[in-house]
Amino acid sequence: MANFQNIDSKFDDVLSARKVPSEQWNDYKKWVRFYLHFCEKYRHDPEDSQTLPQFIEKLASKNQSAAQQMQAQKSIECYLLVPIAEAPEQGPIQSSIPPAPEFPLRLSGEVELTGSRQKANAAWREVDAKLKNEIMLRHYSPKTLKSYLFYTQKFRGFMVNKDPSLLDTQDIKKYLTDMAVNKRSSASSQNLAFNALLFLFRHVLKKEPGDLSDTPRAKITKFIPTVLSVKEVKSLFSKLDGPDKLLAQIMYGCGLRLSEAVNLRVHHFNFDEGMLSVQFGKGGKSRTVPLPKKIRKGISAQFEKVKELHEHDLDNDYAGVFMPGLFEKKSKFSARELAWQWFFPAQNLTFVATADEYRRYHVHETEVQRMVKAAAFKAKIPKRVTPHTLRHSFATHLLQAGYDIRTIQELLGHSDVRTTMIYTHTIKREVKEIKSPLDF
Repeated sequence: MANFQNIDSKFDDVLSARKVPSEQWNDYKKWVRFYLHFCEKYRHDPEDSQTLPQFIEKLASKNQSAAQQMQAQKSIECYLLVPIAEAPEQGPIQSSIPPAPEFPLRLSGEVELTGSRQKANAAWREVDAKLKNEIMLRHYSPKTLKSYLFYTQKFRGFMVNKDPSLLDTQDIKKYLTDMAVNKRSSASSQNLAFNALLFLFRHVLKKEPGDLSDTPRAKITKFIPTVLSVKEVKSLFSKLDGPDKLLAQIMYGCGLRLSEAVNLRVHHFNFDEGMLSVQFGKGGKSRTVPLPKKIRKGISAQFEKVKELHEHDLDNDYAGVFMPGLFEKKSKFSARELAWQWFFPAQNLTFVATADEYRRYHVHETEVQRMVKAAAFKAKIPKRVTPHTLRHSFATHLLQAGYDIRTIQELLGHSDVRTTMIYTHTIKREVKEIKSPLDF
């Protein structure tokens, strides 16, 4: 760490030369400290071309976002450009961290990038930017972007920062084989990585990956979903109260996914008709479902709380809620309108540094996951209960009540009835004793 502190001023010069906004300098220095600590802990050479991808992979394993990983990478690259030949003025500093390499620096303009490593880093940054653009162009979900960026970074680390223009089919096969044989990754992870690399080659690198027929592909096992009984559902709800209970009741009563439930806005509720509009669910599909009569009083009470919070936010001159896509450019003041407010808002406002304003987000998915898990523990339910278990229970209980599979398919928003058919395995079926036709 001392090594970094000695070149702190020169690092500021590099950040200035690379036109990094001054408000981000502390973040850049933070990532460098983390990197040096990583190198010292795992006995890595900071100058080694393999170390940076391994550090980024470590950040990904700690659930750091793609934006944070990218900022960390840029920070380390800036650090490695710092000339340190004149740094130790009071004698050599004893440190287990090897000194950073000397690179030429031009403070009047851009930092000159030299060496294959710097060129590869620049090429991979361009790949990440193109990948993001291609996914946004196709209106894929943010989760798809996060997953594809994650596996692109993992692939980059496996290939030891190899120049992306030199990648070929054999590289894909080696990486997927390593996932299947050495790392023993799950079937879903292997197939997601395969799709991510296929997208990377075809739409970002603009090259056909070639024949991948002999590439190992994992067969995903169809698991029978965990389902709660009606008694267990009631027991779960008894351990919840307030908005948490209402959110769980809506997920169960309407068969919503977790992402669909937390993204509900005021205008999605049709109180007069008793209907709920689910907009832009999985795959960008929308549907309507009936609102349970038993919770309409709770829904009205939550609506009043949202109105009160909205008025408080307006009095404090907040910028509004986060809006989908570029809708706010089309409707400038929509973010501050009551109709667009989250039905289950987050407790605290979120500061948007780029716009220097505060906005409100919906309750985070992880909070709901923890809440449901804690309630199931208190209710002593001997099953692995997640928010999605409520959706499984919704479909199963409708099937037990005699509703046909097509109706349940529409309520769940499934594209293929074969997806809905999995719930036929969660109920007890009355099957007649099999007899030979001779005995009829």
